[in-house]
Amino acid sequence: MTDLALDQLRTLAAVVSEGSFEAAAARLSVTPSAVSQRVKALEAATGRVLVRRTRPVVVTDRGAEVLRLARQVDLLLRELAPTTGEAALVPVPVVVNADSLATWFLPSVAAVADRVLLDVQREDERHALARMRDGTAMAAVSAVGERLPGCSVSPLGTMRYRAMAAPAFARRWFPEGASAEALARAPVVQFDRHDELQLRFVRRVTRRRVDPPRHFVPGSEAFREAIRRGLGWGMLPDLQSASLEESGAVTVLGDSAPLDVRLHWHQYQLDSPALALLSDAVREGARHRLH
Repeated sequence: MTDLALDQLRTLAAVVSEGSFEAAAARLSVTPSAVSQRVKALEAATGRVLVRRTRPVVVTDRGAEVLRLARQVDLLLRELAPTTGEAALVPVPVVVNADSLATWFLPSVAAVADRVLLDVQREDERHALARMRDGTAMAAVSAVGERLPGCSVSPLGTMRYRAMAAPAFARRWFPEGASAEALARAPVVQFDRHDELQLRFVRRVTRRRVDPPRHFVPGSEAFREAIRRGLGWGMLPDLQSASLEESGAVTVLGDSAPLDVRLHWHQYQLDSPALALLSDAVREGARHRLH
């Protein structure tokens, strides 16, 4: 790949982050025409179409490699900013699943919030690495242990989930426990259409594919509230359900065994103090809060 201009790389990163050429122009304090010219020049230099001009702008498969480089350059340049009198806080784009975000992640990183700006993107723990591959994130919490090229991966620990429901719901739909027949009929709460935890539990019990009635409730707190109010049953992490279970608001479905999700921390291998600070905080927090 030929030599690439820094302003073009930073412009590409801004366009993808902001979602449009106009928003990127406002962030960079240039005209939309200048943003368009820089992206076109970068596409000419690399010989590939880097983004689709949709709303929001979407990076192409061929542009993902250039975007990863742009993100890395942008991060390293921002860390040089204090020597030129600019703000010392450095933004780091990171992907975190909703349950981690609602429980252990934020308490873990609070200690470095005065030195690192979080740019958190919420994504299912099994799909987080797609954001790493396309360059939109520099680090991720993921349930996948696969190491991506140019990245490191380290184990964080395990989030333990149990099948839970409001007591009245459990009495109505599971009078004899979490049997295969009951799981096929009882309404279930899913976070979204990427959420596989409930169906993984169902398959483990039933040993077959079933299609129970489903509520879709995105948002970790809203998901927990839907279960508490008896809309359906669902898999709740121990970190989130302990107080509800202690108060009697929810109960475990019979003698169902827990389902463990192993989490991993992925990060680009960069000599970046901000990324190192964030990574150390995440690993230390996970060590104290996860199984």
